Amino acid sequence: MKILVTGGLGFIGSNFVRYILNSNAEVVNVDAMKYGSNPNNLKDVDERYSFVKGDISDYELMSRLVKDVDAVVNFAAESHVDRSISSPYPFLQSNVIGVFVLLEALRKNNPDARFVHVSTDEVYGDILDGSFSEKDTLMPSSPYSASKAAGDMFVLAYARTYSLHAMVTRCTNNYGMYQFPEKLIPKTIIRTAMGMKIPVYGTGMNVRDWIYVMDHCKAVDLVMRKGEKGKIYNISSGEEKTNLEVVREILRIMGKDEDLIEFVEDRPGHDIRYSLDSSKIREELGWKPEYNFKEGIRKTVEWYLENEWWWKSLADERVLHPTPWKLKW
Repeated sequence: MKILVTGGLGFIGSNFVRYILNSNAEVVNVDAMKYGSNPNNLKDVDERYSFVKGDISDYELMSRLVKDVDAVVNFAAESHVDRSISSPYPFLQSNVIGVFVLLEALRKNNPDARFVHVSTDEVYGDILDGSFSEKDTLMPSSPYSASKAAGDMFVLAYARTYSLHAMVTRCTNNYGMYQFPEKLIPKTIIRTAMGMKIPVYGTGMNVRDWIYVMDHCKAVDLVMRKGEKGKIYNISSGEEKTNLEVVREILRIMGKDEDLIEFVEDRPGHDIRYSLDSSKIREELGWKPEYNFKEGIRKTVEWYLENEWWWKSLADERVLHPTPWKLKW
């Protein structure tokens, strides 16, 4: 099986490349090499793997790359909410125009290929009680989630109008190795290791469902191989934690006191709680997570502490900033 992975130098994409290569697939990875991309994520991968530098909004390039593949898995995206608040345009370019170009390239050059568009739980907005199903209305809160929702709609429209075998996955908050240092968990680990205060937005009571990245990769693989055309699949671990609980657990693992925690101004439009009902993918495709949060977060902390070489050059003052939405990106 030959798979085109877009955004494969990013956090989830690179973990997926590693995961899928274990199944003897051939992988072509196209990545624009923007700030979230890191060649070190896949520096030790070579067998059955090739890399192309390029942007998914480049129609001619995408048309060439999709011609002889069995599947396309789209991880390429601008994904940081704080940056989208400060500078929204790149999110429109990548998460909407880029998705449209991929769909057009497939429609005209390889309409039989399977296409998995990796989206996010943030397109639903927040929910105080219960959990979102795939049938719920989208209510995105940030420029980032609005751009992802728009991309989702194009994918579903192309599945219906042109009969592309296209599917959407919506996952909760991922964590694990190779995550860019600006995100909550790696930022907390790195700042703690450097003896810095740990910024927590608002009261720290915002709730997220946290899933270990390799469990997400397994789910995407199942959707790629067995998912039905035009369907949406929610992916969640069922382990909901407040941001404050996550930070406290990291400090506990690292043997540090909670006096490192520093509450800072909350970001604009910060969703209170995300929660997904993932019974569909569990019942229809037989997926379930293998890692619980305590196992996954310990593995993650250990990886960052053992791989300072990977994050040292990335973790500058801006990336580790306590309120990054106030910066100009």
